[in-house]
Amino acid sequence: MGRRKKPELLMPAGSLEGLKTAVIFGADAVYIGGEAFGLRAKAKNFSPEEMAQGIAFAHGKGVKVYVTANILARNDDLEGAAAYFQELRDMEPERCDALIISDPGMFAIAREVWPEVEIHISTQANNTNYRTYQFWWKLGAKRVVSARELSLEEIHTIRERIPEEMEIESFVQGSMCISYSGRCLLSNYFTGRDANQGSCTHPCRWKYAVVEETRPGEYLPVYENERGTYIFNSKDLCMIEHIPELAEAGIDSLKIEGRMKTALYIATMARTYRKAIDDYFISEECYRENMDWYRAEIAKCTYRQFTTGFYFGKPSRENQIYDESTYVNEYIYLGNIEEVAAPWPQGTRKEENCVLARFGQRNKFSVGEAIEIMKPDGRNVPVTVEGMYNADGEPVESCPHARQTVWVKLSETPCPGDLLRVANVAKD
Repeated sequence: MGRRKKPELLMPAGSLEGLKTAVIFGADAVYIGGEAFGLRAKAKNFSPEEMAQGIAFAHGKGVKVYVTANILARNDDLEGAAAYFQELRDMEPERCDALIISDPGMFAIAREVWPEVEIHISTQANNTNYRTYQFWWKLGAKRVVSARELSLEEIHTIRERIPEEMEIESFVQGSMCISYSGRCLLSNYFTGRDANQGSCTHPCRWKYAVVEETRPGEYLPVYENERGTYIFNSKDLCMIEHIPELAEAGIDSLKIEGRMKTALYIATMARTYRKAIDDYFISEECYRENMDWYRAEIAKCTYRQFTTGFYFGKPSRENQIYDESTYVNEYIYLGNIEEVAAPWPQGTRKEENCVLARFGQRNKFSVGEAIEIMKPDGRNVPVTVEGMYNADGEPVESCPHARQTVWVKLSETPCPGDLLRVANVAKD
């Protein structure tokens, strides 16, 4: 086993729902974005009120919260950045545990406005060598996020050449970018939405053709090989089978990508990596014995097939998906349990011996369906939907309206914080 302590499990959250899910399902820390200065402008992100609520919830469970401010700033951003850092500094009664920054100007402003805050250097800063880590350490950074293009051998070398107190954070799961550490101009060129300002439209997932100068309007297919034309479309990173190697390399924080993903994705990744990390630090034998479970659970998420990225050398053509850009989606997220009431919540119609669960619906399902309760402790409990009632206590057969409040009677009673999901099977 590696000489380092057990690594932190760092989960994404694009909303308050996602944050709470990450905390309940096993995260040690969560990274979130405010309404400005982060690289996921399309995520819902957090208002100041939601951020305060989320930080308080996480801290109440012993979980840290890091706030992203990792845009590559323009002149017009700087004054607003100072005001934003002041707002974060003055947040009461809880503050975030660190800022994630990539731009040296933003770093300088953060140090001036909030000198005692812990700063982590984003992967967007292209951190590829130990001298870069030493540079940021001398300026006061506590942690640096490694570029996705580094191998485990390179990370191990960095670990040996930086102060022991300095932390390395590395992505272990999620989308890969066609450009170096996410610095991409494709989105800006095609749509006017700047990836380096948080508005990437992901044109690397699009299908491309060639137009010859003398034949305008005639589109010629682009063939990397016989499999198709999605020449930029990478498989998703997945390192669930390599926790020992990550620990041996001296990585302090294992980071999951996905601030725009659903609560089901967050719950699945948090629960699976939590168990894998804990199992390995019990014994490698325990970790190996549970590998089939890890693989099966990870595969229940939305994904694009898997790769180990650059960790074991440069990716080959086998790490790309040339024939399509769609996700594999084996399970559908139905909602998370918010409250369990017995016999019924006040004001609704009474029924003896009936325990109902209230949840925020995310996708339609019906009475009589077989679904699954996903529990934070690793259990997946098959249940039948025995009854469904709207917010007024009236019986209904299904919940077709997005985000409607629904009470359900299940064949097994769930607990607050559980998630409901269903296998994605085509229906007649």
